[in-house]
Amino acid sequence: VQLVESGGGLVQPGGALRLSCVASGFAFSRTVMSWVRQCPGKEVEWVAGSNGDGSSTKVVDSLRGRFAISRDNAKNMVYLQMNDLRLDDTAVYYCAQFWGTGGPRGQGTQVTVSS
Repeated sequence: VQLVESGGGLVQPGGALRLSCVASGFAFSRTVMSWVRQCPGKEVEWVAGSNGDGSSTKVVDSLRGRFAISRDNAKNMVYLQMNDLRLDDTAVYYCAQFWGTGGPRGQGTQVTVSS
């Protein structure tokens, strides 16, 4: 299993970013994929997930309306669109297999929200 995230960076409050993750080494289109994050000093938290064909997606209640997950199975890619970013969205964001925080994940991409 290999998961490689990209797209993080420094953004001002209210800005937007789209994170990308390319996956390999497993049956991507049959695998639930998630995004999880770890904010400074906090535990890893689940952010959003998608079933294998993308027909069912979920976002944690606290981020619904600002974050959205999508996938392109033809490219083995999963995305996290993040809008109206806030200071407390600062975190390392990871692409992961399966629902929740327990599955294998990539090396992460840093998102820093700061003015």
